[in-house]
Amino acid sequence: MKNKLILAGSILLALPTIALADVANNGVSYPVPADKFDMRNWKITIPSDINQDGRVDEIEGVAMMSYSHSDFFFLDKNGNLVFEVQNQAITTKNSKNARSELREMPRGANFSIDTADKLNQWALSSHPEAKSYSRVGGTLEATLKVNHVSVNAKHSDRPAAHSVVVGQIHAKKNNEKIKAKTGYGHGNEPIKIFFKKLPGHEYGSVFWNYERNLEKNDPNRADIAIPVWGNTWENLEAPGKAGIALGEDFSYKVAVEGTMMHLTFETARHKTVTYNIDLSKGYDELDFEHGYAADDFYFKAGAYGQCSVSDKHPIWGPGCEGTGDFAIDKKNGNYSSVSFSELKLNGK
Repeated sequence: MKNKLILAGSILLALPTIALADVANNGVSYPVPADKFDMRNWKITIPSDINQDGRVDEIEGVAMMSYSHSDFFFLDKNGNLVFEVQNQAITTKNSKNARSELREMPRGANFSIDTADKLNQWALSSHPEAKSYSRVGGTLEATLKVNHVSVNAKHSDRPAAHSVVVGQIHAKKNNEKIKAKTGYGHGNEPIKIFFKKLPGHEYGSVFWNYERNLEKNDPNRADIAIPVWGNTWENLEAPGKAGIALGEDFSYKVAVEGTMMHLTFETARHKTVTYNIDLSKGYDELDFEHGYAADDFYFKAGAYGQCSVSDKHPIWGPGCEGTGDFAIDKKNGNYSSVSFSELKLNGK
């Protein structure tokens, strides 16, 4: 039975007594994601508009303790947390890509704290008001496998085609900081973790992108792709066994301490890959010299589809196929699917 939903502002709240499915795992029953995964400090965005208000649906707070969706956010028969998203769907305000994705909410169910408040974000130790935030730094740990990426694209040669983002740190957009020309508040991402596999390739690639922290119209604002296993997004050659297959488990840990971002990637077939980046400094000579030193942050995890149906942008417009009907698009391979066996925020 699907959850009954109640609209509260732009947030959909699920009644706590209704569960969607009953999943058996080693004799333990897990009806909804929160029964196995800690959902207290997450909000889920799903690619739907159930109440038809023209905005993407979001569920958070106490509602996360009982929420599941049979298409987009559910536990599979093994108790893995599954996120699925079709190419063509309603999107959030500042993106052309649909998502089934969690957004960190440090406030939990305390709605006296505004979504944009400092206590609902975290900061680096370099932030002059760091003590006003929910915390300094934090960790996101996951073990997952990508089950499917979209297979049909008009422009398979464009970087975003046939890819999905499975984890992020997002900086919060702040128009006041932008207008004041502080160098911050652009809402960029110091890390996006990608999986990309072209049709016909046996293996895909895992890599991560750093976005230079520059204003939207700056020609140097760009994503820099850094390899983990296989290729980065500009290389269309098959990665072979150096890559990661669909259905193959891998793990990532993003740990921010002080101003340092420590990255660890692990999988059974390959050597562990690590990176250490000082987020309070520019990544290269074209970046803002202070990097993300005084931005606000939150973690994200799930399936953020990168195969947009738009074909206008040379990077973000691969012209992927999609009807907007999830069942049809899934049948035709125009969707992304990711399963998490482990997902921990700040060790929980």
